[in-house]
Amino acid sequence: MSVSFEVAAAEVRDALTDASRGLVEREAMVELVALSAVAGEHLLVVGPPGTAKSEAVRRTARGLGGAYFEYLLGRFTEPSEIFGPVDLRKLREGLVETETAGMLPEAEVAFLDEVFLGSTAILNTLLGLLNERTFRRGHTRMQCPLRVCVGASNALPEDDALAAFADRFLARIFVEPVPDPRLEELLEGGASLWADAAPRVASLASLDVVAQAARRADLGPVRPHLAQALRTLRAAGIALSDRRAVKVQRLVAAAAALAGRMTPGVADLWPLVYAVPTKEAQALARDVLRDVLSASENLALPAAALEASAGPLARAQRIAQAGHVLLESRPVDVDAVAAWRLKLEGVAREMDAGFAPEALPETLRALRGAVAAVLAEDASTRAA
Repeated sequence: MSVSFEVAAAEVRDALTDASRGLVEREAMVELVALSAVAGEHLLVVGPPGTAKSEAVRRTARGLGGAYFEYLLGRFTEPSEIFGPVDLRKLREGLVETETAGMLPEAEVAFLDEVFLGSTAILNTLLGLLNERTFRRGHTRMQCPLRVCVGASNALPEDDALAAFADRFLARIFVEPVPDPRLEELLEGGASLWADAAPRVASLASLDVVAQAARRADLGPVRPHLAQALRTLRAAGIALSDRRAVKVQRLVAAAAALAGRMTPGVADLWPLVYAVPTKEAQALARDVLRDVLSASENLALPAAALEASAGPLARAQRIAQAGHVLLESRPVDVDAVAAWRLKLEGVAREMDAGFAPEALPETLRALRGAVAAVLAEDASTRAA
């Protein structure tokens, strides 16, 4: 039975809500996996080990449904570990064919950790699979059902030889460890992941309905705004290749479709930030595009849209909210005061680490002074 566009979009949104539950500061990553899947593009996640990259992708894949493949690549990973072993029965007949059951060529969502550590043989085969959804090895030729491949790495590759491969990941997100003020949320959210609650799952049929709507979207009205945004980026020294500039339209159309809009508008231009290749350039892009990004909104992908469009402002608002809540909830119990003080110190450290004193947003200036005063008063009281 066919599913209507409205029902399909709602189904995917519900699945993403469940997938994000308990993942502190990884909501945007979950949403970008779905955005990339609808757009038919791939996502690169860059961040240190232990930052829940694999857990976020795994939960999103489970929410979207379909066959999932995950692997941690290393210098000595063999192609057969990714694509499948050679069929020995066919080999006796002189044919080099691959048994792909349960391997990457038959996956619909894939996660490749430390993706840049793969050998030349693996990366060359991956190029065709990612670009054309075609697997070629020996006598084996097959079309692959892959919707999205998420690659992860601790850092962007410095080797120019890997640049062509890295460019196949259109969307990029850079993740950091959860900041001090949200550690309690991290612990609570992490513990909640152990519960075996059944999440809502969107069928691949629903995902395909949304993807078809994105492919049919009329980009004509928003194209002049996108072109002007690209010119603004170029003027700021942020150059996107022609290929990335063209393909970002797929992300814009996918963002609109997931939000339930058949025609993309200025509110859907925020994925352009994630198509910018480096963390520093993304921060600059948020700044130079702040006027056009001010219209950004997406009920289906709120965290990704907010992070792309607001950046430091959104972070400042979150820190301010956490800080004011702490200041208003000073405990009476002496033992609890010590833990409360540590939380305040964490808020102060995050402000100092995230913003230069002269660039501290207005929302944080008064808070910084109030926190410093409370900490100084508490220190003098203990000294006395």
